[in-house]
Amino acid sequence: MNTEHLRERLSGVVAIPVTPFHQHGGVDSEAFVRVVKRMVDAGIQVVTPNGNTSEYYSLTAAERRLCVELTVQATGPGCSTLVGVGGSVPEAVDAARHAQQTGAQAIMIHQPPHPFMSAAGWLEYHREISAAVPELGVVLYLRNPRIDGATVARLADAAPNLAAIKYAVPDPVRMATVSQDCARPHLVWIAGLAELSAPGYWAVGATGFTSGFANVEPLLSLRLLDALRASDTEGALRIWELIRPFEELRARHESEHNVSVVKESLAQMGLCEREVRPPISTLTAADRQQVERMMLQWQGALQSG
Repeated sequence: MNTEHLRERLSGVVAIPVTPFHQHGGVDSEAFVRVVKRMVDAGIQVVTPNGNTSEYYSLTAAERRLCVELTVQATGPGCSTLVGVGGSVPEAVDAARHAQQTGAQAIMIHQPPHPFMSAAGWLEYHREISAAVPELGVVLYLRNPRIDGATVARLADAAPNLAAIKYAVPDPVRMATVSQDCARPHLVWIAGLAELSAPGYWAVGATGFTSGFANVEPLLSLRLLDALRASDTEGALRIWELIRPFEELRARHESEHNVSVVKESLAQMGLCEREVRPPISTLTAADRQQVERMMLQWQGALQSG
């Protein structure tokens, strides 16, 4: 796939699948493929295994490789696999090369979790990983407000395979500032905080958004995308209001239930177990009932068109 085609797909719904686990704790490969295929069949064109909604930091290296292989198996030519990689430079490069060998089209480089970081070091970290896989597209996962547009521009000049920035700083004004100062029109800017923030970031230049909700009701995510593309503010906000309680529950208490809410929804649909790994936990009975009520609302909205 050429970079331009990849950028077109990244200007859409970038779905991050959960990693289903068996009750005994291992990765449930059959459930993983089932969840991914359901998204792709609905029209999702980018799937990101090993993202944060995938419980990236709870997975072993072998499990991450398995998830990449399962995603490539489940997607096919109508969907691009964007693999989350991170850790030390050698670890990230190994994961990126495995992604390439498996048939993925791009990598998403997780924000470095290092407690000490300079802008120059951030740039070199991403440049080295990008240079190791020049045939793959690269997406930055940018969560640090200290990284400015000039720094992103220098990376874009040093890494020709840089395709997009998943911007996850909770400040659309900051995204507008960074993207304008970057001044590299070939880069795609993705609203990295999912449906809840998508309309606000869309107004300042985002042309795609990430989604964990797409695991559950991908058609609603795609309808939101269509409304944003059509500048249908009323329609977009109507869909946004349907999704809003779900995303607010995920975001509560510093996003402690970001994954658990998605898995609970899938468990109620019979698609996978609700099991998660520490340091996160499953929902309370009251929260499970709230999820059930929301799901009935979505079904009614989809049936009514």
